[in-house]
Amino acid sequence: MHALGDKLSDKIRVGIVGGTGYTGGELLRIFSQHPRVRVTYVSSRSQAGASVDESHPALAGFYNLTYQPVDVDAMAEQCDVAFLAVPHGASMELAADLLERGVRVVDLGADFRLPDAATYQAWYGGEHTRPELLGEAVYGLPELNRERIKTARLVANPGCFPTSVLLGVAPLVHAGLIDTSAVAVSAVTGVSGAGATPKPLYHFPDRTENVQAYGVPGHRHTAEMEMGIAHVLAARGGGPVGVSFVPQLVPMSRGILATIQVPLTQSVSTADVLSAMREYYRTEPFVRVLGEDRMPQTKAVSGSNYCDVTARVDARTGRVIVLSAIDNLVKGAAGQAVQNMNIMFGVEETEGLKTPGLYP
Repeated sequence: MHALGDKLSDKIRVGIVGGTGYTGGELLRIFSQHPRVRVTYVSSRSQAGASVDESHPALAGFYNLTYQPVDVDAMAEQCDVAFLAVPHGASMELAADLLERGVRVVDLGADFRLPDAATYQAWYGGEHTRPELLGEAVYGLPELNRERIKTARLVANPGCFPTSVLLGVAPLVHAGLIDTSAVAVSAVTGVSGAGATPKPLYHFPDRTENVQAYGVPGHRHTAEMEMGIAHVLAARGGGPVGVSFVPQLVPMSRGILATIQVPLTQSVSTADVLSAMREYYRTEPFVRVLGEDRMPQTKAVSGSNYCDVTARVDARTGRVIVLSAIDNLVKGAAGQAVQNMNIMFGVEETEGLKTPGLYP
């Protein structure tokens, strides 16, 4: 276990690959207030030599860093852990090279989230070049995998949509209250979830005053949702899992609100379901279960690592409606990655993350 003190030399030395993107910027923002971290290396393939605040103006005065080319040997000398904020397909060899040099890795992309190479190829359409690491990689949803994360060399940070959905349904799967073969998800997301690279779909005149579904059917995050539900269900002996997922772009910068409708397996009230949620998340620092008087909203979690969840039983149809809100760039990406790092290095899990959302 990495022992930490209060001296600068005892801080966790952090490297970030893909520092110019939205997730890289969020990592830098969080680390600027993290007392146990020193950012020693930030890379960019396109902006090597530029200062960090050129791409992230809000960080002016917080860092005296310039972007470096990707150099695994330099990272091995300068970093205890590397955060890979790169597109799918770009982490496989890079993660392997860093692990070989003794650097622990938190991958914020999709390369190590799924259980085997065949599943990866089925959902992402390409060959996995490092299948031997898939069995070692730990799916980094702390609320489900905290004990395994503690000793992990390689953590696969979950996708933003799966984070919101799994945190919504996990307590009900655990309690045996829902039919896991018929999980219907509709989730809206801010445009930042698509990354900083401009694309026609995210052009301002097309996005503003507009709501649009995409990736229907078969959005790649569906596989993670089904995998996570199966993981929780395994403690009850397993069973069928089926998720139907419709993501929708809405004209806001950040945030996800997931609405999940699932048939109940027994007659329960809203109070019963909320009680099961509160018990499941009783010791969790970043999941807030809202009562019958409140609904999750994206603004309340914006800029924070919190997930707000609640549920309502629709007795007429025999379904439960679960609602879950997160910031896609924080609990859905960078914040959760920092939470994973804290767990990996034996730091207080909430360190650097215990801040409320920006409301209004």
